[in-house]
Amino acid sequence: MARKAVKLASWTSIALAASGGYLYSNKHLDPNDFGAVRVGRAVATVHLRSARRLCELCCANRGTFIKVGQHLGALDYLLPEEYTSTLKVLHSQAPQSSMQEVRQVIREDLGKELHDLFLSFDDTPLGAASLAQVHKAVLRDGRTVAVKVQHPKVQAQSSKDILLMEVLVLAVKQLFPEFEFMWLVDEAKKNLPLELDFLNEGRNAEKVAQMLQHFDFLKVPRIYWELSTKRVLLMEFVEGGQVNDKDYMERNKIDVDEISRHLGKMYSEMIFVNGFVHCDPHPGNVLVRKHPGTGRAEIILLDHGLYQVLTEAFRLDYCHLWQSLIWTDMEKVKRYSQCLGAGELYPLFACMLTARSWDSVNRGISHAPVTATEDTEIRNNAANYLPQISQLLNHIPRQMLLILKTNDLLRSIEAALGTRASASSFLNMSRCCIRALAEHKKKNTCSFFRRTQISFSEAFSLWQINVYELILRVKGLRLTSWLSTLLCWLFPAPH
Repeated sequence: MARKAVKLASWTSIALAASGGYLYSNKHLDPNDFGAVRVGRAVATVHLRSARRLCELCCANRGTFIKVGQHLGALDYLLPEEYTSTLKVLHSQAPQSSMQEVRQVIREDLGKELHDLFLSFDDTPLGAASLAQVHKAVLRDGRTVAVKVQHPKVQAQSSKDILLMEVLVLAVKQLFPEFEFMWLVDEAKKNLPLELDFLNEGRNAEKVAQMLQHFDFLKVPRIYWELSTKRVLLMEFVEGGQVNDKDYMERNKIDVDEISRHLGKMYSEMIFVNGFVHCDPHPGNVLVRKHPGTGRAEIILLDHGLYQVLTEAFRLDYCHLWQSLIWTDMEKVKRYSQCLGAGELYPLFACMLTARSWDSVNRGISHAPVTATEDTEIRNNAANYLPQISQLLNHIPRQMLLILKTNDLLRSIEAALGTRASASSFLNMSRCCIRALAEHKKKNTCSFFRRTQISFSEAFSLWQINVYELILRVKGLRLTSWLSTLLCWLFPAPH
């Protein structure tokens, strides 16, 4: 009974954090207004205390609760800093299973003891997440591997968590009819069994590695199938720092802007071109390193349990919508938002997709950078429009839900790196959209002349983007040169 009460408190706390935590944030208080500063400090103290309690509740209940906590920890642009900084620990330092439990899972699934399989096996995990933890080990043949072992009770517990979630969602529906959260239960029912099957994760890893093999900056660890089961996954061991760790990148001379561009290219290719999307890119699952051989920056993509497969119709509509948003074609923004189920809430849908205000969407998201004032406006309006957000999430295609989650996580990484909403990222997205739409048109025509026409049109559009990007770079270099000249004139070097 006590455990059920704790779970109930957990889901209530999570709901409050997700829906109202951003109502009172002290990030943009006037430092000269002493009364406001005192209130801000008091609010920050309450936020920090609440965030710590929420983190403790997630850790106590594990499994599904930690997954939700991980996602909340990535919403830097939406939730107060006290919540996000406290919950970020769940990305790689969630509660651990004991070595006794690890040995039990390996014994049950592989039929052998640890010492029969490995020359060495580190007792301390490299990282622990919601469903599993990863240990470094050395096989009998000398290969160094990462061993992912599922928490032993998570399978049985997850079904109970989903049932409790369903009961609470139905209760909320009775009390507040305008809130529609049954989609959350439906998604959990569909996705959790897939994430708990590590053989499915291994197949996803191999598929995405093959799909994106032309990206020399991407590393997907190899799977060792001979020692993998539904609860144990053996992979090639690859080291790196978390993608949001700027200090690690500076120490290792890794270009932050280059990593951000690579990440954008990789996900644009997954979403717009292939329709096969890694949907859990929190910082614990995306590492960076200098390649030991070439010295070039490399992204290591981990945890392939959760992927979204997009239908062709959805993918093409989504391509059209982002093209319209990037190039500020508001008629098409409305049309393709409605094609994706947004109805008359299409302005809200566009704001949720871009994490920009409606004014910025109308002015052009690729032209104006995100400002502190706009961030504050988004936080305040998110609270005011919660019923409409709930209604929208209940009506859009189920495929969109994981895409929105992925967008949130990628935006969180960009915010941590200071590269959010750069023109370069939008241009890379546009390139992928052009290629995807052209490929679809060529596939659906038999005329050689028409296919040639489409190819020329595609090449011309890509050339236009390259010229536009070159102009932006020249402007940037010119501005840098002017600033340098001005500084030299203002502060001449001493003789």
